[in-house]
Amino acid sequence: MRSDSTPVRVLIVDDEPSIRRFLRTSLSVQGYDITEADDGARALDEVRRRTPDLIVLDLGLPMMDGQEVIRRLRADGATLPIIVLSSRMDEAGKVEALDLGADDYVTKPFGVDELLARIRAALRHRLQQQGERPVFRSGDLTVDLVRRLVTVRGVEVKLSPREYDLLRLLVAHAGKVLTHRFILKEVWGGETDIQYLRIYIRQLRQKIEPDPERPWHIQTETGVGYRLRASD
Repeated sequence: MRSDSTPVRVLIVDDEPSIRRFLRTSLSVQGYDITEADDGARALDEVRRRTPDLIVLDLGLPMMDGQEVIRRLRADGATLPIIVLSSRMDEAGKVEALDLGADDYVTKPFGVDELLARIRAALRHRLQQQGERPVFRSGDLTVDLVRRLVTVRGVEVKLSPREYDLLRLLVAHAGKVLTHRFILKEVWGGETDIQYLRIYIRQLRQKIEPDPERPWHIQTETGVGYRLRASD
């Protein structure tokens, strides 16, 4: 729910009636205002007609797949959060959707608690982008974006310029999964490979994680990318 008590409008896009019914029931109970579409063309019409606050979008749609829906929405300048639903085997589809501008994904079959957490994170991330906070805090990690100061449990952590650029990118999108391709493009201009990124992630974890072997802050999204745990 919004702070002004106006229900958050969620558009559910899925061609399976049972999935739409499950999502409508589960999200309505939480106070979300639900509309539905069973294909990509109707989804685009609904966005133009009602301007939802967030879309839950199945990738495997008839006629126009989910990736094309994302492509058209982002080309039209739509910035609303998009959470995609994908099959467990559709790793390439998830990565493509995220690179096109989706905010997050949930893999079928999924639990409603997981989806609700993703929705809250996506909405929170959108608000943070609209008014970026100068200081990020999560657990024992603090990142002061103005002073370029990183501390863990109150003790300053020295980062190389590249490590800081990588952490700053993760902070700017905290709670959102970032693909390998997106990170490489933003931090290195795309002129390196995934193995190089993994080295820097490992170095960052050594410096900011309570236990680098079981990372709490920087979470790996297998085959997709990384996600920084959202702020407190």
